[in-house]
Amino acid sequence: MRLWQPLLLSLALATSAAAQIPAPQAGLNDEAVSAVMERAVDEVIRPGYRNAQQSAARLTAAMKDLCDDATQQKLDKARSAFDDTIRYWSVIEIVQAGPAIQDNLFEHILFYPDRKGVGLKQVQALIAKADPKDTTVDAIAGKSVAVQGLTALEYVLYGTGAEDLTTQKNSFRCLYGAAVAGNIQREAGEVVAAWEKPDGVQASWKHPGPQSADFMDNKEAVTALLGILVHGAETVRDQRLEQFYKGKDTTPRPHMAIYWRSKNTWKSMAANLEGLRTLWQKAGMAELLPADKKPVADAIDASFKSLLETVPKLNPDIEAATSAAEKEKLDALLVSTRELIRKVSDDYGSAIGLSAGFSFSDGD
Repeated sequence: MRLWQPLLLSLALATSAAAQIPAPQAGLNDEAVSAVMERAVDEVIRPGYRNAQQSAARLTAAMKDLCDDATQQKLDKARSAFDDTIRYWSVIEIVQAGPAIQDNLFEHILFYPDRKGVGLKQVQALIAKADPKDTTVDAIAGKSVAVQGLTALEYVLYGTGAEDLTTQKNSFRCLYGAAVAGNIQREAGEVVAAWEKPDGVQASWKHPGPQSADFMDNKEAVTALLGILVHGAETVRDQRLEQFYKGKDTTPRPHMAIYWRSKNTWKSMAANLEGLRTLWQKAGMAELLPADKKPVADAIDASFKSLLETVPKLNPDIEAATSAAEKEKLDALLVSTRELIRKVSDDYGSAIGLSAGFSFSDGD
């Protein structure tokens, strides 16, 4: 089954509404597609997943050290390793395609958003029950996705009762956290293994056509790559920002922000944006543009630069960041993220001949 068929079908349906307003389009630069896809796989996707898996391995080791010693120093190191894993995962999580979305692997690593707090309640109940059977990677892997990923581990390290991690060696809370870290490491390892297989998904992505399990032709491949950019940018806006702040006339919900307990909300968002920019730049997606459309690439570069200068400077305390005094900054961020989506979806998509008056984005 071609993983991108649902996306391609949705784009095809979108064109029907706009088909009555045809616009002249430049053809796709087929000669550049092969190199762009190869760089996307070899210089962005594969290294990104390897970095995430290696970071998760360091996190697992740090959690085990914490369980053995139960000191503040070990807790600080475990939290630092957690922050590191958040950063590396956030860079590559923008690639919501391929092996990562098969068998719910993505949700096993990151269960978010938890709109009704069901996941949090499951984590709290598991910790309260403190069943020794729930302290192995295999046991955790067989449970709800809500109790086996990064948000669950954040609660272990930063949530109510986290002080227990320094008062008792090999406490249930710590051993459970170590099992969660080990599960994240294993799940990330499965994605790495799938991408590293020479005749597997990497070959399928690098060589669109009848022999590919994913893309029938170059147009499908580039549509998929653009889809990663567009939907990644939409995720930043819709699930990372608007999940807790929709505008000055709405009531903020700071505790709906991802990683608010560990104050990693903006760090994660910045890493998402860095991942998108890395895909855009290292894959050389601008090379698909006709010579007279280079200003489109310049505008996208400028948007990434502005956002990556702005986001890390926001207050890491999300309650403070959403206060009346700070809302102007978030309103500007809403505008900037929408502009980025428009530039990559409408401007870039149209310029490389992939759109016909419709948007790759779900838009406003």
